[in-house]
Amino acid sequence: MASRLNPYISFDGVARQAMEFYQGVFGGTLTVHTYGDLGGAKAGDVADKIMHGALTTDSGYTLMGADNPPDTEYKPGNNISVSVSGEAGDADELRGYWEKLSDGGTVLVPLDKQMWGDVFGMCTDRFGVTWMVDFGTA
Repeated sequence: MASRLNPYISFDGVARQAMEFYQGVFGGTLTVHTYGDLGGAKAGDVADKIMHGALTTDSGYTLMGADNPPDTEYKPGNNISVSVSGEAGDADELRGYWEKLSDGGTVLVPLDKQMWGDVFGMCTDRFGVTWMVDFGTA
């Protein structure tokens, strides 16, 4: 098995909703473990918050996410984005991801043919995560 690079996104209490949203975008199997499942919290505390979530898709993507650990400060940043890319033959699949990711979010660069020849778009989804979608045209 080869090494993989997987995006891991921290959330401020909305990890379950966000990971379910991404499952609706990309499909696949979502597994989640709460702080309560793993003994990291008592009932009524953050027991139902996600300690670790992983979405594995049929396309081979793995996206991980969790709620920020208890007693730590959540600091959203603008120094990370997630890129989903492919070839011209992947256009329909990638356009579908774009439509779902940008719905309810903010389009930063409309999905369109760019000067380098690819179709590219960038948006921030409704959870504050920036996504770049790119695919070839030939």
